[in-house]
Amino acid sequence: MRVTFVADSDAWGGAEVYLTHLLRRAPANGWSASLVCAEPVAARFAAAVPGAPRTDVPLARHREAAPELRDAVAAHRPDVVVVNLVDPGSNTAAVAAALQVAPTAAVLHLAGDAGTGEAHRRLAALYARLALVLTPSADGRNQVAGELGVPADRVQVVPNGVDLPAVASGPAGRVPPRVGALGRLTAQKGIDVLLRAVARLVAEGTPVEVVIGGSGRDERELRRAAAGLPVTFRGFVEDVPGFLTGLDVFCLSSRREALPLVLLEAMAAGLPCVTTDVGGVAAAVGEDALVVPAEDDAALATALGSLLRDPVDAVDLGARARRRAVREMSADLMARRTFALLDRLAGRPRSVAADDVPRGA
Repeated sequence: MRVTFVADSDAWGGAEVYLTHLLRRAPANGWSASLVCAEPVAARFAAAVPGAPRTDVPLARHREAAPELRDAVAAHRPDVVVVNLVDPGSNTAAVAAALQVAPTAAVLHLAGDAGTGEAHRRLAALYARLALVLTPSADGRNQVAGELGVPADRVQVVPNGVDLPAVASGPAGRVPPRVGALGRLTAQKGIDVLLRAVARLVAEGTPVEVVIGGSGRDERELRRAAAGLPVTFRGFVEDVPGFLTGLDVFCLSSRREALPLVLLEAMAAGLPCVTTDVGGVAAAVGEDALVVPAEDDAALATALGSLLRDPVDAVDLGARARRRAVREMSADLMARRTFALLDRLAGRPRSVAADDVPRGA
């Protein structure tokens, strides 16, 4: 069976890394996989999955139609198409193009604005034509099945997964301890909230240094906000495992997420993690990370401070995070769950282990 994945993206991030995991694991799950991707991310896909058949097309986001994308998908002769969705409404041209070729599944990585009035009705009508919608969190499922009216049996939650390092690096043991954050420098990621938490820690006399990886439109403003604080900006990070190896604590301060890969990667590396209660995060991490309300810099500072001042507790939390990641957060498990659903969509059901049954199935 042949599957073509569609990445209609203008920048590289977790949603694109997600596709690389599936492309690499397709053969082991009985599928031949190809990729149609927008030109802005083509070079990164070429480096990440050099052996994958790939066609590059113009970016279709926010366009009315995507004939180049449709023709490229058709040329791969897929039995099933899977379209990556940046958010509910910006990739509609790519979805419509895919629907002209083969049964189509979509992956909604992040719930968001689905429009109002006629725009909402058009979006709901398009989603109604999808054979399957996958999402990593209950928020996405609730939006698709509730707000957009897709039948519940066509909406499945498949939690994200990541590559598991053979050995967990754990906290680096730096003095002062180093807190790290990694993501686009935009309001969604809440780096400004982290900076306010750091200011509280400094005022309390807690030794700390902070390193922030990533780039984005808010970088200049965030650098100004960090003036005088023990904060370093690293820019875009190519080597995520290497970045994590240098940390003692990982922090996710986002205002909005589904289930971010970088948090799972930090847990897989054995790092103690502090995260905001967004999307499917709290359910995924359980008691193996510290979870605080979004936009609450006081709570974030308290949680970070508790780990910075107690390295023994931090090491224990990191070890628990690693065990949970190995048990529940591997990309292999995510791929088995995903391809089992695509098998069903293609009329090729197979028996799966209990752990491989996606949530909501």
